Amino acid sequence: MYFRLPSIARPRLLFMVVLLLLASVVRAEKLKDWTSVIRESPYWESQGVYNNILSIRRWIIEENGYCSEAERHILFDRRGRFLGYMENAETREATQHRLNKTRQSMAEDGRADYWVAGAPDATGYPFALACDQPHVNLDEALGRYVGRQSSGLIWGAWDDLDLGTREKPVSLNAALGYVYTTRYEQRRLDDVPEDMPRFLAGQLLIESGGQQRAHSAANARGIMQLSSVVLGDCGIGPRNYWHRLAQLDCALSLTAQNARNLRPAFDARFGHLPKEKRDRLFTLLLVQAYHGGAARVQTLLEDDDLAQPAAYFAANHARFSAGDMAYGLIFHNLGRNRLGLSSLYYVADVELAAAALCRLPQMEGDPVCVD
Repeated sequence: MYFRLPSIARPRLLFMVVLLLLASVVRAEKLKDWTSVIRESPYWESQGVYNNILSIRRWIIEENGYCSEAERHILFDRRGRFLGYMENAETREATQHRLNKTRQSMAEDGRADYWVAGAPDATGYPFALACDQPHVNLDEALGRYVGRQSSGLIWGAWDDLDLGTREKPVSLNAALGYVYTTRYEQRRLDDVPEDMPRFLAGQLLIESGGQQRAHSAANARGIMQLSSVVLGDCGIGPRNYWHRLAQLDCALSLTAQNARNLRPAFDARFGHLPKEKRDRLFTLLLVQAYHGGAARVQTLLEDDDLAQPAAYFAANHARFSAGDMAYGLIFHNLGRNRLGLSSLYYVADVELAAAALCRLPQMEGDPVCVD
C-alpha cells in the first residue's frame, strides 16, 4: 500500500525537489577548492579546535594512536575533529586517488558536509595528513636535547657567553637555560613571556631535532633553523652559522624583537583579556611569528580585512581558549596571506614537543618546565 499525492500537490513537490537540486549544484560550485571551506566556516566553529588539532598532531609526532602504523593518512574536518583513517596505496598517485574516494565517501555517508578533491599541488577536504612525517624523530630529538646522545652535548664561547669545556660539555637544555638567564639578567628580554623558554625548547626540537648541521630546503640552518638574513642581523657570519650558542642567542634576540614589535598591536586588540589567557595567547603568537614572520602576524591584528577574526575573538574571548584564538586567527585567513596550514600545525607541534620534554623524569623541577 502506498500514499498517492493529489495531482495538485505533485507539481509543488517537483518544484521543491528541483530547488533543492539547484541549491546543491550551487553549493558544489561554491566549493571549487579548499579555501571555500575556510570562507564558509563561521568564527564560532573555532571553539575547541585547538585541542582537537593537538590530538591529531600528537598521533603523528609521537607515532601512536591512529598513527601507530606509518603507512596511513588520517582525515579530519575544519574543526579538527577526527573523521577516520585510510591505509596508503602502493604509489603516491594511487594514494591520492584513494584519499579523494575516501573524502567523497565521507561526504556521502554524512561524516563530512562536503568534499573537495585534492591533488599533489592542491589541498583537499576533508583535510588529510600523512602519519609518516620524517622531518623529526621526537625520541631521538629528546635524547640529543637532554644530553643522552653525545651529539647533543655542547661547549664553547660566543660574544660574552662562555659555557662548558671540551672535557665537561653540557646539554642543549643547560645551554638554553644559561643563555636565557644571562640575557634576562641583562634586561634584553623584558617583553618576552615567562614561559617562552619551554616553547623555545619545543621549537628547537621541531626545527632541527637538536641536530647541529640541520639545513632546510629553504636554506635555514642550525639547531634553531635561522636564515642567513636573521643570522646576519644577529652579527653572526658564515663561519659561525652552525655555532649552537650563537644560534640560541640569536633565536632569543629574534623572539624579543618580535615581542616588541607585536606588543602594541596585541595589547590594543587583546589587552582586556584575563592575564593568564592574554599571556598564553601572546606566547602562541610569538611562536607563530618565529615560524611565519612577525609582520604577517601583525596584519592579523591590525589589517581591516584580516583582523576581522581577531575582532570577533576579542569580543567573545570567554567562549574560546587561547589556543583556539591563536589557531582561529590563522585558519580563518588561510588563502589570504602567506601563513598556511603548516603554520597551524607548527604551533601545535612545538607545544607537543615541549610537553613531551617536560614529561621526562630528568626534567622534573627544571626551570624550563616549571609553570
